[in-house]
Amino acid sequence: MAVEHGGTGDPRRSLELMWGVRSKPTRGPKQRLTVPQITAAAVALADAEGLAALAMRRVAEQLGVSVMSLYTYVPGKGEMIDLMVDGVMGELATAYEATGWRDRLAALAHDLWQLHRRHPWLLQVNATSRPVMGPHTIQAYEHQLNAVEGIGLTDLEMDSVVLLVQAYVQGAARGAVDSVQAEKQTGLTDQQWWAAHEPVLDKVMDASRFPVATRVGTTAGETHQSAYDPQHAFEFGLERVLDGIGALIG
Repeated sequence: MAVEHGGTGDPRRSLELMWGVRSKPTRGPKQRLTVPQITAAAVALADAEGLAALAMRRVAEQLGVSVMSLYTYVPGKGEMIDLMVDGVMGELATAYEATGWRDRLAALAHDLWQLHRRHPWLLQVNATSRPVMGPHTIQAYEHQLNAVEGIGLTDLEMDSVVLLVQAYVQGAARGAVDSVQAEKQTGLTDQQWWAAHEPVLDKVMDASRFPVATRVGTTAGETHQSAYDPQHAFEFGLERVLDGIGALIG
């Protein structure tokens, strides 16, 4: 899975576009598109075909304009990715109504989980060390910090806790997305894949040689009807992450 890096475009142009402070041209034909319209088209393309399909030409085709016309709005792919990341961050909740920190962080994690499931291309954008500094991204950060405000953590610990939850969700979402992509590429569900392997495995697997692997693997397989259940893995891991944060707070 190829990785794109956030912030590869012109920082000034990206910020102007995301915050809507770029001056409109005073000459030439009247512009008929808006930056949000362009961003939505790019997001829809990446959602449907993946980040590899994202190109200025393809976005222009989706919008029914020439690629040269599109460049008068957005100067390049780097700036487009910044717009896309900030745009989908606007889908996150702007407040977590739960009263306790644990429930607030759980809500935050589920919100991010669903966001990455809707937009799996987000997992291909590395924006950790060079975050997209758009209004929706900063608004999301503000509300995520509010989930742990006033519970006894230092400012650095608050930032670290939020980043920990984000990193955990990204890792868990990657497993879920990989599972979906495997089915698309092979044409087999996990159940069908295991059914195809089962006859041979029954012959070669020696339970006396691998007693623990056989017992545990059988239990997990019967429970999940697969070797891996992304939703279960996410929920189980999230509880352990929250347990660790609870120990820190304690």
